[in-house]
This record gives sequence, C-alpha cells and structure tokens, in this order.
Amino acid sequence: MPNLKQTQIISFLKFAGLSILNSYSMLFFSKNSWLAVMILVISFFNPHSGLAGVAATAIALLSAYAMGFGRLQVKTGLYTYSALLLGLGMGTFYDYSAAFWILLAFASLISVLLSAAFIAKLAKNGLPALSLGFILSFWLVMLASKEFSAIGLTTRNIYWLNEMYATGGNKLIYYFQLIENWTLPDYVAGFFRSMSAIIFQNNLLAGILLSIGLLIHSRIGFLLMVVGYAVAMIFNGFMGGFPLGGVNYYNMGTNFMLVAVAIGGFYIIPSIFSFLWACLIVPLSYILVVALGKITFLWGLPVFSLPFCIAVILFLYCLKLRTNPGRLVLTPIQYYSPEINLYRYINGKDRLMNQFYHHLALPVLGEWMVSQGYNGSMTHKGDWSKALDFVILDPEMKTYAMPGIMPEHFYCYNKPVVSPADGIVEEVVDFIDDNEIGKTNTGQNWGNSIVIKHADSLYTKLSHLKKNSFKVIKGQYVRKGEMIATCGSSGRSPEPHLHFQVQSTPYVGSKTKYYPLSFFYSRKDDNEKLETFVVPKEGDFVTNVMTNKQLQKAFNFQPGFVLKVSADGFGTEEWEVVTSIYNESYLYCEQHNAFAYFTYNGTLFYFINYFGKKDTLLYLFYLSAYKVLLSAEKDITVNDNYPLNILGFRPIRWIQDLIAPFSIFIKINYQCKVRKESGLSDHHLELNSEQNQSILGIAKEKMRSTIIVQNGALHAFKVIINNKTIEATCTE
Repeated sequence: MPNLKQTQIISFLKFAGLSILNSYSMLFFSKNSWLAVMILVISFFNPHSGLAGVAATAIALLSAYAMGFGRLQVKTGLYTYSALLLGLGMGTFYDYSAAFWILLAFASLISVLLSAAFIAKLAKNGLPALSLGFILSFWLVMLASKEFSAIGLTTRNIYWLNEMYATGGNKLIYYFQLIENWTLPDYVAGFFRSMSAIIFQNNLLAGILLSIGLLIHSRIGFLLMVVGYAVAMIFNGFMGGFPLGGVNYYNMGTNFMLVAVAIGGFYIIPSIFSFLWACLIVPLSYILVVALGKITFLWGLPVFSLPFCIAVILFLYCLKLRTNPGRLVLTPIQYYSPEINLYRYINGKDRLMNQFYHHLALPVLGEWMVSQGYNGSMTHKGDWSKALDFVILDPEMKTYAMPGIMPEHFYCYNKPVVSPADGIVEEVVDFIDDNEIGKTNTGQNWGNSIVIKHADSLYTKLSHLKKNSFKVIKGQYVRKGEMIATCGSSGRSPEPHLHFQVQSTPYVGSKTKYYPLSFFYSRKDDNEKLETFVVPKEGDFVTNVMTNKQLQKAFNFQPGFVLKVSADGFGTEEWEVVTSIYNESYLYCEQHNAFAYFTYNGTLFYFINYFGKKDTLLYLFYLSAYKVLLSAEKDITVNDNYPLNILGFRPIRWIQDLIAPFSIFIKINYQCKVRKESGLSDHHLELNSEQNQSILGIAKEKMRSTIIVQNGALHAFKVIINNKTIEATCTE
C-alpha cells in the first residue's frame, strides 16, 4: 500500500507525463496521447533533436509549475509546446556541449514566460498564441549564440545517415534508405518531407509515419494538410517563386499546411466555406513568408512559423469583429479534433443556444396562433420587422364569436398576458382606450404597453394591452409566467391581439431584434412538435411547455448527489454529481473514470458530452436519456441526433469524416417519449427512447430503452442493444 508521499510522486509523474504528451500532440492541434507518442518516437529519428525536445519540454513544465501555474493550465501543453519546438530546433542546429544544455535550460524558461504572456494578452480577445513563444525565444538563442564561443552549429545534418545509425543501427539504415530511394513524384515526396519538417526533419519515412498518424487521428486534418500543400504548390508555380522565393519544406509544412488546418477545421467549424477561406489564406501566408523572410534575413534569422502565426491570428481577429457571423462559425467549444468539433456543433446547436441565449417563453397561457410573424405582410416592416402578433382562434379558424362587433366578442380579449422571463418592469403605458373594431389609433401606435428588462441590452415589449388591466408597476420585479396585464385592442390594433417583440433599449418605440424563444410546442396541420430556440412562424399554433414536477425532481441532479446503479454483468457503479470550476455539471463514475456532462434547465434534461469507456452503465444511460422533455402533458416525441463520433473508428465513419465538411450521409437519430399509464398518477412515469442509425436514408434500429421514474426518482432502466437486454436498478 503506497504511502502519501509515494502517492503524491505517482500523481505528479502522471501529470508530467500527460503534460509532455500534450505538448507533442499540440504540434498537430491535438490532445491525442497515442499520436503524441508517435510524434515523440519519430522525433528521435534525429536523436540529438529528440532528446533536446524532451529535455526542453520537461524544463518548461517544471518552470511553469514552479511559478505557480496550476496543473490544469500546464497539462494543456499550451505553455510548453513552444519549448518543445525550441528543443527540437536547437538539437537540430547545434552541437551538444555543457554550454548547449545551459542555454537550452534558460531558453526553455524564456519560452514559458513568453508563451504565458502571449496567451494572457491574446486570450482577452479570444485569440490563440500559437507558436509565438517559440519563434521569439529561438531568435533570442540564435542571436545570443553568435557571441558564445562554447556554442557551435552542427554538421550532423549533412551526415544524417550517421544519426539514423546511432538510433537504430544497420536495420534502421536499411529501411530509411529503402524508403528514401522510392521513386515518387516530386510533389508527393515534397508533401511527406514538408510533413516531417514540422518537427525539424527532412526524410520520407518520418513524413509518411506522421501522415499516417494524422490520418488515423483526423481525416479532415489530413485532408486540409493536403489542401494547404497543394494550394501553396499551385501558387508557387504561378508566381515562379520556388526556389528563388526561399520557400523550403519547413515553410511548406509549418506555414502553409498548418495554416490550412487552423483556418479550415480547427479554429473554425469545418465547412466548404472554411475550406475556401483556407485556400485564400495559404497564398497570403506565402507572401508573408517571402516578405518577412527578407526582413529576418538581415539579422541572419529564419522566418520560422511567424507567417503562420500572423495569418491565423489576424484572420481570427477580423472574424471576431463581425456583426454578422455569416457562414464561418468560430469553434465554440474546442475538442481538439476537427471531426468532433463539427459533429458536436451540428447536433448541439440548441445546447449551445441554451448557454448563449436568455430563456424567453411565450407571453401567453394556453394555445394561441401567430397571426403575424417576423417580416409580416401588414405592419412588421423595416426596423420593426422582428416582432410577433398573437390571437386565439376557434375550430372554424375565426378570432371571434358572432357578431364580432365588439372587443369582448374576440377570444383573446381580456386573456392573461404573462412575463416571458424574470425581469424588472422598465416602462408602463396604461391610459389608452381600446379601439372600436375595425378602427386604429395611429397617433398612439403601440397602445398600452409594458417593457421588461431581463438582462443588459435585452428587453421585451408587450403592446395593445387592455387599459386598467395592469397587475404591475414600473420598477417592479416579475417572475417568468407571472400575469402582468390582459390582452386588449389599444393603439394601431383594428381588432384585439397581442404584439410581442425583443429589443436592445428600454423605450416603447425601440427597434426590434431577432431573438429565439426557448421552449414551446408548435402545431400545424394537426402535427405538434417541441420547438427549442427558434422563432415561432406565422400561422403556427403555439403553446408553452407545462413541466412535470416528478420528472423535474428525478433529473435535477444536484452536486454531491450519488446514485448507485447495478446490473448483471456490470456490477454496481456509483455516479456522483460534480460541478467543475467552469460550472459544468457531470455524472462521474470513479470506478471506470467516466464522465457524462449534462444540462438541466427545468424544461429539458440532456447530455452534452461523454468521456470514458463505452462498456459502462453510465454510457448506456447517456444514450438512453440523451434528451428528455420534463413534461408528461402531451404525446410529444422529442427528436435529436447523436454526434457521429460515437460510431468509433469504422470504415464508414472514415468516409463520412472525409466529406463531412461538405455533406453528412450518416445520422444517428434519438427519439424519446414520456408515457403515463392511464389511471396512474404522476408518481409512475416511463420514458421510452430508441436509437436509429441512417446511412443514405436507410434506417436501422440500433437500441431501445425504457427509463422508469417513481416518486420523483430514477428507479430503473432497461436497454436492448445488440440483441442483448440489460436491466439496471437505481438506488440513492
């Protein structure tokens, strides 16, 4: 049994090992450990460079940790991968000596300081520091070393076969020469050499192995590498720049190929538009390589990856200045994989909106119809186009009972109007009489109105209200769903209806702004469905979601809550509810080191992400309760799609990955419906869900599950998957 000291040492070594591996994988925008190991091994094809890279990374890690940077910060590799590049570069260009190791140690410390400074400064604008720390620290080394007689440039790279022999003897030499002697087209061989140059090498074997590793890790990333290389070659050919332009394999790899990956699929969600922009930014970086190279040459310095840094940071900064996001979507949550970034974004738009949008509900009770929507044909024009009008219709699609000549004859007249969210009443207008039917009051256009402030620059306005029906006063705090007035026909209102809009300023005549409503039912042609974070459409019948207290209680997992789940063949798992420092909630199974991140907002419970082994009860629950509507009042089926990365590494998935930025032909659909037995109370509810995989429109059922809720708690769940039935019981 290890004592406390041994446990701490083991914990630190694990942290250090993962931090070093992340430094290597970050060279290819990844956090994949096996890819990192592959890069680490390949770096030792030049043993002097490989050893210097490991040493520099370890020194940088210890320096950052000693300065007080937390383990979570250091473990990312962001503070240390510049030191790794520095070590690889110094090991490539300089001979070993005592002075070399001393200079390497101080240079590694400088790279950490520079990286931390660049990260802190650029992060304020949501920008990456990239390899700026490496560039500046290596320049300082190169300039300073000219004055140090104990430091000398190496000639090892001229006799690189000696390096290979030192690494692996005659056998490794045989394989290197065998591959080096392959007859490949110049542009193919150039691609592999450019790939190897990213880690300061120049041989086919290293480039081929790195290409295979990247292809296994990310098909989109590999495709973008090819695109970046091809565009650079084409531009080079048109401009007649090679070799006179000074563009070598290093520049092809670290500047042009990595620019394509960064712009096309890492910092931007992969799409045809991100690919097109990557094709435009690569020539820009080519121009920067040639132009900046002329400047740095005056001091005897290589340009290194400075053009890559400038091109990517400048482009991302300009994207952040946009008022209209357009079709280039900046990656909202970084999963360090272009495929996962894309698949998570596609299926998680409403999940992201849950975080980025204030939750606004319908301002009415019961079912109403949207008589005029955004850009309506009657009055919703220009700066006031993003507004909604609501009325109530009878089965014959009439808004009134005969004879319909007085406001009281209209179904919506004097019906409650409620606050769409918590807020403070900012403005009240309550002195305007209702109009006679068919007449309008254009002099007091909005009629009686209430403006409510929900957040900074977020207000809602409800207009054409009935005089003297107000239940609130200016400055009063109101709750979501609280009655504030009743529907009338004041202002520009030929018949009773409710006008609703979202605006950025507190004035009654403010311009409208686009803003989706969080959760509501919409019905059209007898088809009713749940809508999440969309704007109601003109002609739709809409209703607020009435939640079920038993379901809310069962899925409202609070921090510290522990659920024990048991099933034959799985044993017993304990799931603890944990909240991270970033306020992310997740179920954690210590037994399998598995994490299931979720969101609960009172109306929906849904999972955001899962990390860990897939042969666990927690993973089966993640699949079964992927998205649960906490309501039992309607026979509504909730639909969603799983991210495609749950498929794992299958040939069909690889094909999909390659064309995913342009087309999705695989879908894994999730459906869930709450079933309440006739005659039973809300204390016994069943949630039935199923998973269907569709390839080119041909669907096949993959899984079916039932979750039982009793007395406001999870009681059990059953999963049928791969012709196997798993029955799990839950106890608190």
